[in-house]
Amino acid sequence: MGYLKENIKSKNLITGGAGFIGSHLIKKLLENGQKVICLDNLKTGSETNFSNWKNHSNFNFIDHDVTKNLNINVDKVWHLASPASPAKYKEDPIYTIKTGVLGTLNMLKLARRNNAQFLFASTSEIYGHSVNFPQKESEITFGNTHSSRACYLESKRIAETLCYEYGRLGVDVKIARIFNTYGPNMLMDDGRVICNFISQSILNKPITIYGNGYQTRSFCYIDDLISGLLLLINSNYNQPMNLGNDQEISILDLANLIKIKTGNKLAFKFLENREDDPKRRCPCLKISKTKLNWQPSTNISEGLDLTIDYFKKRISFQNV
Repeated sequence: MGYLKENIKSKNLITGGAGFIGSHLIKKLLENGQKVICLDNLKTGSETNFSNWKNHSNFNFIDHDVTKNLNINVDKVWHLASPASPAKYKEDPIYTIKTGVLGTLNMLKLARRNNAQFLFASTSEIYGHSVNFPQKESEITFGNTHSSRACYLESKRIAETLCYEYGRLGVDVKIARIFNTYGPNMLMDDGRVICNFISQSILNKPITIYGNGYQTRSFCYIDDLISGLLLLINSNYNQPMNLGNDQEISILDLANLIKIKTGNKLAFKFLENREDDPKRRCPCLKISKTKLNWQPSTNISEGLDLTIDYFKKRISFQNV
């Protein structure tokens, strides 16, 4: 069950609002004086992420699955609902596909009925095994449809196509291809690399590295991503746009950095590489810089300090 306060027309519907990115978007919109409906079935999101806003006059929560039809009045739809980490989306791959395809279709229908703006949270995963870096929006490759990761990336590809088609029907659609993002409100068991490394280090466990650690990623701090999403939905740009950080770091260097910051003295534990794990992820930000005048400003060291502090507080709270 959810709750809707009477006599309030919420301007912003955020699907997956109880998740990591959605909760930060809620915070920013409410701070900007806007009205928000958080829609989430709490399958991978946490009510803790929006607990500070429950009694806010401009906030509403609906416990709802995006694969089911919805009919409410909104002006903007921020469609973020989806399990995002491999550990989560592999738990129920059929549901991951249904969320990506049926969920996006339902939210596009809602946006069309309301003549609302629509922003879709796509992913860098759709670039597959790229050979050209940094990865440009125009250079899409294809992955293995039989991979255990395919449920997520292929559903995102279809969802983007649905967005294009509804754009042709007149819906104001924006597509953000989001690269690795991190920060407070991530779950300790999220399964993504920064969560794993920080939680293992704080709990004085060996940091587990899949493969040799030479694979690289580029990590964007959550506040930077949120500023990019806000600029994108209010822009006139209607093609896919990369949002992320273009500064690469190897997984091994990331592990060493977190190890130093947390004081972990244990040796790394190397495991067999994950299936279809990409060797590199790095966005080309030429379009975001040109069209939005946007680029991330938080460096990895600063962002990790803020994230580690959050994880330490969460662990201390859980142990009370």
